[in-house]
Formats: sequence, structure tokens, C-alpha cells
Amino acid sequence: MKLETAEKIKHADLVEACRLNDRKAQEKIYNLYSHAMFNASLRIVNNTAEAEDIMQESFIEGFEKLGTFRAEGSFGGWLKRIVINNSINYLRKKKQATSIDEEFKEIPDNTEEEKLYSENLFCRLVEVKNAIKRLPESFRIIISLHLLEGYDHEEISEILNISYGNVRTKYSRAKQKLLQIIIKTRE
Repeated sequence: MKLETAEKIKHADLVEACRLNDRKAQEKIYNLYSHAMFNASLRIVNNTAEAEDIMQESFIEGFEKLGTFRAEGSFGGWLKRIVINNSINYLRKKKQATSIDEEFKEIPDNTEEEKLYSENLFCRLVEVKNAIKRLPESFRIIISLHLLEGYDHEEISEILNISYGNVRTKYSRAKQKLLQIIIKTRE
């Protein structure tokens, strides 16, 4: 318990030093969080170079907006929100993201899907990660935010500026599409 408290204080001290434009503190914060922030962006934009650029820009933005960090939650969570918003904004600016409703096609019920679930094949992490990469961007965003980043449906509705009910429906469709991709790769 004391170690956790000391670690939180260490990060609080680093964040405070970053507010004072301490370059060494900024480098330490970057080294602590860059890998996680890169992965968060990569899962959304699905492009290594773009995810790296977005992560870099998000750190710069985070350091510039450090005055708005209220320490009500973790610094990492606050920074991840910046990364996720920037990743989604990138997709919007590039006009690559299309409406989830347009991408949705009727997914037929079939026994292969039931068999896949009953055999618990869905738990094969590598297979799932590869399938997530093949999802249309709008589905990948919903799945990534919920399953990989841990945001609940209400938080996702705020991030994407869509209704809670829409998030639940679209998440369900994204899961169906993910399962469909997994099934197709096994055929």
C-alpha cells in the first residue's frame, strides 16, 4: 500500500513539474505513458505511423493543457482521453469513418456462430486482435473503446457524441461483425 501511495505521489510530482515546463519531467511522463497511448491510438486508427503522430501530438496537447487537469482521476486516464479524442478526430478529418449504420449488413444467424461460442474459441486473443484490425473503422472504434480501453457505454456515448442507446446497438452490431470475421477466417 505504501508503494502505491509513493508511486502516486511520484506521478503527482512529475505532473506538477510538467506544469512548470520541466523538460526532464515531461520526458519521464512520456516514457511512462507513451507505449499505452500509442496502443490506444493504434487500435482506433489502425495505422502505425498515424498512431505515432497522434500520440506525439496528444502529448504536446496534454502538456499545453496541463492546467485543465484537475487530478480527479488518474493522469493516464486524462491523457488517454486526449489520445482517443485526437484519434477519432483524425478519422473524421480524413473522412475515412463512415456511419456504422451504413456499414451494417444483416448478419444471418448460423450454427457456426453458436458452435464458436460454445467451444469458447472467441477467447483466442491473437485471433480476436487480428479480427479487430479487419473491422470497419467505426466498428473498430466502438469495440476498442469498450473491450480494450475499458470505457463503458455511457462514456463512449460522450466521446462519440451519440446516444447511449445508439452505443449499445452499435456495440452489439460490432461484436456480431467481429464474430463474423472470425468465422470467415476459419473457413
